[in-house]
Amino acid sequence: MAAEKPSSKGQAWFCTTGLPSDVIIEVDDMTFHLHKFPLMSKSRKLHELITEQENIQKTQRIPIPSEPGQNSDNDVAESQEIQEEHEDDDQHCHITLPDFPGGSESFETAAKFCYGVKIDLSAANVAPLRCAGEYLEMTEEYSEDNLISKTERFLSQSVLKNIKYSIKTLTSCEALLPMAESLGIAQRCIEAVATKAAASDPSLFGWPMNDGATNIMKKEANELLFERRKYSNATRGGAAAAESWLDELGYLSLPFFKSLILAMKALDVSGEIIESCLIHYARKYIPGISRTNRKPPPPPPSSGSAPTENDQRELLETIISNLPKEKLISPSASNATRFLFGLLRTAYILNASEACRLTLEKKIGLQLEQATLDDLLIPSYSYLNETLYDVDCVERILSYFLEGIEERSANRIEGEDENTSVRSAALMLVGKLIDGYLSEIASDANLKPEKFYELAVALPDHARLFDDGLYRAVDVYLKAHPWIPEAEREKICGVLDCQKLTLEACTHAAQNERLPLRAVVQVLFFEQLQLRHAIAGTLIAADAGTGAEEGRMSSDGGREDNEVEEEEEEYETERARAVALVARTPEGSSAWGAAVRENQVLRTDMDSMRTRVHELERECTSMKKAIEKIDKAGPRGHVEKGGWRAKLGCKFKTQVCDSHEPTVVDTRKPRAHRREQ
Repeated sequence: MAAEKPSSKGQAWFCTTGLPSDVIIEVDDMTFHLHKFPLMSKSRKLHELITEQENIQKTQRIPIPSEPGQNSDNDVAESQEIQEEHEDDDQHCHITLPDFPGGSESFETAAKFCYGVKIDLSAANVAPLRCAGEYLEMTEEYSEDNLISKTERFLSQSVLKNIKYSIKTLTSCEALLPMAESLGIAQRCIEAVATKAAASDPSLFGWPMNDGATNIMKKEANELLFERRKYSNATRGGAAAAESWLDELGYLSLPFFKSLILAMKALDVSGEIIESCLIHYARKYIPGISRTNRKPPPPPPSSGSAPTENDQRELLETIISNLPKEKLISPSASNATRFLFGLLRTAYILNASEACRLTLEKKIGLQLEQATLDDLLIPSYSYLNETLYDVDCVERILSYFLEGIEERSANRIEGEDENTSVRSAALMLVGKLIDGYLSEIASDANLKPEKFYELAVALPDHARLFDDGLYRAVDVYLKAHPWIPEAEREKICGVLDCQKLTLEACTHAAQNERLPLRAVVQVLFFEQLQLRHAIAGTLIAADAGTGAEEGRMSSDGGREDNEVEEEEEEYETERARAVALVARTPEGSSAWGAAVRENQVLRTDMDSMRTRVHELERECTSMKKAIEKIDKAGPRGHVEKGGWRAKLGCKFKTQVCDSHEPTVVDTRKPRAHRREQ
């Protein structure tokens, strides 16, 4: 029957075999003009329907009336025409197949199979054809090598062995319910996908490749792959395959997707793989998850209209409830953290349940060190919050992060020094992140002082190496809230540890008129203390660079240490005097003026001292170079009278500078004498 040429004309389908059709089958809005014999030879259902229709037609034939005396030629001709019309009607069987699985397209392929035409099976059409064979009862018992056995072989040998084909077939089952479930097609596809995912390498799964990353990141990734080409060729192919079938998940309906995730959990599939599946599915149907993709979400596969708010809320809660509880460590963790913050924003917009939001906040808290400042800037979606950003949410996330740090520290086993350093690094990253967040929200006029204070002191002391970032936040807050009382200002400044301020921050704070007087006095004290330590360290380094004897260096160092201690004691006295002055005049414009004048005098002294130190360093460096040059030239010949000083035009003695006293120490000794010693 290979010579048969089926053709479609409008809403009618004809099989052009050269023979007139004798059966008409209606499926949906398509009419098929076919022949009885091919259909009846393959389908038991069509055989029964056609036989039943023929029997009905035989019993309902209308006899042609004939009256005596009316045998004219015209009457005989009319009778013959009526008889021929009824015979034509009897020759055509009209059959309607309601709710045919797969519609007219599936029936067309099944009809071609009945005519012996070779059909091409694929992952997209095998499920509709399997259901069509079941509907038409095209079993192996009725006819050898029938449609059911052919589709079953293709399912087991081709589709279920490939994870991508299994997902495509599962997607095609959406329009075949409930028959696809009763035949077990959907369940077999779900189990096949879960089994293949369980056997996959978790390192191939991560953030989607087409996430809209910057060109710089892509270039760096390509360079890294090029350097490790031998290893990455196989890895890149595996990652591309994983990306391919993960994209296919977006075509599944939510019920099928839920069943697939449950099947993966039942098989203990890796958390990285489950999270990747959830990320791909959520990015396709939940708007606003990825800021790089502003396109509206497509409608779900099961409906032709845009998803409603309830649909999106159900999908969101499904995604969040199935996220792995443990912290996942992967190269794309920062992107996953950004995705979680996008989910959190969407949860507030869609008014998801409180349990759902708390679950997501705890999940974010486990990996807060991978977040960015942009992630933390969550707008206030509730009319109850007066602030621009949701500070309470960030405070809860920070508390979950600190709880996780404490739990991991409590469960620490001896010898886990590496994990301890990792936790310390994570804590310092979060400290820097929170300082940046405080600086960002400090300009909000509605931010209460107690809320700013609580968030600033939430981190432990060792979370900040320097307090410059925190000082910047305090300065911005005091500038944006000039009306707060003095007591509140002192409380806000109390979050600062002046010993952790760098010299630049101390210099700025000492001249900052927004700071309370008590805070300025503390800053001045620690600023001068840092300057003296810095100068002492510079002098010690300069003495060490001259190449003097170790004994002299040690004695000078001890003397300098004593002098530094004396200077510190002097500054302690000065600080106590300044604090007492402030205590006597708390409102004290006179005290403030005295402190400013004293600071200016001290600053002038420090500037002159710096200049003197620089001059001494240059002089010592030049002398050291000259001495080294003489040492190199000495053995080669006689040095003329006047020595190297005469050559260089120097009239001064070899000296070692001491910046603590306006004198110089004569160290001129013969090199031979020093060698003897």
